[in-house]
Amino acid sequence: MSCLCITGADIREFGAKMSGPPLVPMIHMIEAAAKPVVAAIEGVALGGGLELALSCHYRIAHSKARLGLPEVTLGLLPGAGGTQRLPRLIGVPAALELITTGRHVTAAEALQLGIVDEVTDQNAVDAAVKFAQSVEGKSLDARRIGTFPCPRPPDLDAVFEKVMKEVRRSARGAIAPVTCVQAVHAAVTLPYAKGMERERELFSTLFTSGQARALQYYFFAQRAVSRWSTPSGARWDTSKPRPVRKAAVIGLGTMGRGISVSLAQAGFSVVAVETQEKQLLEAKQAVSGMLERDAKRRGAPLAHGNIKYSCSLKAAADVDLVIEAVFEDMALKKAIFRQLSAICKPGTFLCSNTSALDIDELASQTQSPELVVGMHFFAPAHVMKLLEVVYGPRSSPEAVATAMQMGKKIGKVSVAVGNCRGFVGNRMLKPYLEQAFFLLEEGATPEQVDQVLEEFGFPMGVFKVSDLSGLDVGWKVRKADGLVVPDSTGKSARIQGGRRYSPLGDLLCEQGRFGQKTGRGWYQYDKPGGRVAKSDPWLHRFLEEYRARHGLVARRIDQQEVLERCLYALINEGFQILQDGIAAGPEDIDVIYVLGYGWPRHRGGPMFFADMVGLDKVLDRLERYHQLHPDVPGLKPCSLLRKLAAGGCPPIHRWREVIQKPHSQL
Repeated sequence: MSCLCITGADIREFGAKMSGPPLVPMIHMIEAAAKPVVAAIEGVALGGGLELALSCHYRIAHSKARLGLPEVTLGLLPGAGGTQRLPRLIGVPAALELITTGRHVTAAEALQLGIVDEVTDQNAVDAAVKFAQSVEGKSLDARRIGTFPCPRPPDLDAVFEKVMKEVRRSARGAIAPVTCVQAVHAAVTLPYAKGMERERELFSTLFTSGQARALQYYFFAQRAVSRWSTPSGARWDTSKPRPVRKAAVIGLGTMGRGISVSLAQAGFSVVAVETQEKQLLEAKQAVSGMLERDAKRRGAPLAHGNIKYSCSLKAAADVDLVIEAVFEDMALKKAIFRQLSAICKPGTFLCSNTSALDIDELASQTQSPELVVGMHFFAPAHVMKLLEVVYGPRSSPEAVATAMQMGKKIGKVSVAVGNCRGFVGNRMLKPYLEQAFFLLEEGATPEQVDQVLEEFGFPMGVFKVSDLSGLDVGWKVRKADGLVVPDSTGKSARIQGGRRYSPLGDLLCEQGRFGQKTGRGWYQYDKPGGRVAKSDPWLHRFLEEYRARHGLVARRIDQQEVLERCLYALINEGFQILQDGIAAGPEDIDVIYVLGYGWPRHRGGPMFFADMVGLDKVLDRLERYHQLHPDVPGLKPCSLLRKLAAGGCPPIHRWREVIQKPHSQL
């Protein structure tokens, strides 16, 4: 008998010389053993740990154990027989779902699927010993999974064709899920030994791929962002967070509701404040519904009791931390921060869920500016994993540490960023959006731009996202910035502040085309609130008339130009953010873009992508585009990019040396 509790390979040990998982010989030896081998699973059995357990004749799991084959999330496939044994044990459909998604399952679900033979609330090792004694002397012929025939659906080709189509659609260019399907197909169509050979071949192909490198980089980047630092010298390991037991959320619109739900689910005592009575009643119902749906999905108790509602800011008087989530209006937020500073007890942290506004300006309204930080959640706040924690020049290390710790407790990946317009994510988004608009002026269509970006791996192209978010949101910001001029047909409409400007979005808004909410935007929809984007002949005529009015001659724009101008402008701003010290390292930017902006995970993030393409190539293309469009400052290569390229294009893990030592010679 053997008792196992193994999680699998340590990806820090992955290297170029790795030829295959060393588990395979051991697995075959265990399966061929003449005496019963029982796996005792406690904690987690993931990846190689589960593959090893599958080689055992029986599997006993503790009720709190989790099992899975998550290799696909690292750009790989289970390489120690997982793609061959699991479909033999639980059938092809269930095995495909687990292997292509990397989803973890509970012990209870594992028992239901047939992965384990017994679940216990007691010590799993003791239960495994007892189980081994009960099967002593019984034949093991029917317990060696590698000898099982793999269930073969009668319509095999149709089944795999359908699965492959679905996986390709959901993978959006990621090759690992597709390769996992190919490996499981080998389990069905080949003898076990040949299937193992095919699994090994496919594993080797993935292991040397750029996508595996990107996914493994991203795996570590998510962990690296927790080791935050600021230009002032504050650090994750020297700044102690203060305990937060009770928090207040001010403003119960869409964002405030989601934040309240996140806090309640994590066990915080929440005071939810909305000064408009009608909005408060609507919020109560909405939050209750969200909590009930989540509790049902997770099989967890309701968290209603954690939230108390109020119409008065005074209800926040005794909380440890406040998250203001009112409408993105600086005057309104400043007024609330002045009131909170007078109402809250000394030492209360005051946080703003702002996506772009100046944290220092908000802090200046309070008696203790060192207690103010930004907590930028992403919609829907109870679902999206990203949290930008924004520190101003006067934010204390304790305030940053407390916000970062709180984000972790509510299940977010928190990234500490500096204070500037748009912080990291939205600041980089601006040149990306600008280039998309300019491409339309020059001859592209929304469909063409979106198709290129979606083929790259984004879940939605830039214009579909704009329709979803609402074109009026950006219009209001541009009007507040003084960019929208009444006479949008004159020459001044396309030049603002000495730089090129596109009024296309403004013109659509003047037509009442706000996107999905009105049924018309960059696309047309069946009705207001519709979700299916369709090409709009009106929009195409509008673009033709716009070009004619401004003397623009449409030209053919290829996929490469669309991708490079949109992505390289965004990446260039990322280098400027690193140079300005707004983000401490490229990992911070990449995590923000993957979790918050739909950047495809299998491409690592914008800064990793620049490293993969080659910094010298990115620099060369930016220089070319800037020569063609000298009135677009966002295309002028950042000096940090130039410095890195001149220094021999060091790998991404060495960029911090240059960032932290401006005069460093590589």
